[in-house]
Amino acid sequence: MVIDGDAVTVLVADDEPVVRDVLARYLTRAGFAVTEAADGEQALAAIRDRPPHAVILDLMLPRLSGLDLLRLVRLESAVPVIVLSARASETERIVGLQAGADDYVVKPYSPREVVERVRAVVRRAGGAAPARSVTCGDLVIDGPRRQLRRAGEVIATTRREFSMLHTLACHPGRTFSRAELLECVWGYSWAGTGDTVTVHARRLRQKIEADPSAPRHLVTVRGVGYRFDP
Repeated sequence: MVIDGDAVTVLVADDEPVVRDVLARYLTRAGFAVTEAADGEQALAAIRDRPPHAVILDLMLPRLSGLDLLRLVRLESAVPVIVLSARASETERIVGLQAGADDYVVKPYSPREVVERVRAVVRRAGGAAPARSVTCGDLVIDGPRRQLRRAGEVIATTRREFSMLHTLACHPGRTFSRAELLECVWGYSWAGTGDTVTVHARRLRQKIEADPSAPRHLVTVRGVGYRFDP
């Protein structure tokens, strides 16, 4: 896979050599350039030294845990991160997503599926900015700049947060199912990733709602999904 003439680089951070080897082989066959890290400190150094286009991150890393690494990376970078974990509970997935993961894959997994997830996050990360802007009172969702402003003040958002909000705001009053949002924003559909949408909605409400516990704009439609009310 190539962006602007350069091979897309994926960092595989896992303390198990067999896991790194298998993922590296599948990613290489798919056209990615691969770098590896066996612990959290190596991974952090690699990300800071030569930022990859995407990171595959095991949470159970020595020296610096994957979760702590993810939190540090999110202070410095918006690089797409796909978490690999044996922890399959809803709570564990939500913790990973809240820490800043773009995707969460539970072990055991299919290496081919991981490759497709990498394709999806890289494609979304490298996509063109949406052309349309939406204004709602003092809230401006600036598509061309990928910027959220409230009363003239810029509000920091992740790439996925902005894309999700922009998608909803461009279709006011329309209810999007979680599956539709996964397809529009993340580029794939998989029932087990519904928590991703829920976590991002929760984050967005903290940023755009006067009272996040009683949202007026980003509204939940029970049993279906979300809609944006101007």
